[in-house]
Amino acid sequence: MIRSIRNAVAESLELKRIFFQKNEETLAQVAREIRRAMDRGNKVLLYGNGGSAADAQHIAAEWVGRFMRERRPLPAIALTTDTSILTATGNDYGFEQVFARQVRALGKEGDIALAISTSGNSPNVVTATDVAREMGLIVVALTGSDGGALGAGAHYH
Repeated sequence: MIRSIRNAVAESLELKRIFFQKNEETLAQVAREIRRAMDRGNKVLLYGNGGSAADAQHIAAEWVGRFMRERRPLPAIALTTDTSILTATGNDYGFEQVFARQVRALGKEGDIALAISTSGNSPNVVTATDVAREMGLIVVALTGSDGGALGAGAHYH
């Protein structure tokens, strides 16, 4: 059992090392984009389904709250948390529109759209990302595999 756990941890650490080595410049560019947007008074809109929704909420909570040190709250909204908006929009427009309608309502040019989808092909995430690009938001996609349609439509992925 201990050997299995050690192997799983070692594999996870190696994957993270490879990922950061391969993507460190992109990560730095994204961090600069987010910082510039927040310094200009813009915000980050985060969205995804299932575990990705939980990730969006966690990231927004850390930015609005406090992560590691005392600082000003950072403007971030997880579009996954308002059940009234999600269910009304899903009922009236279809589930594919639950994030897109919120991006239209809350987003403005210069904001950051942080879209999360393991497959990169979640229709509601891709639709919201298309809307975000049309509106002049900077789109950052966190995806798995090749990024799918979401990665193809993002400024950064």
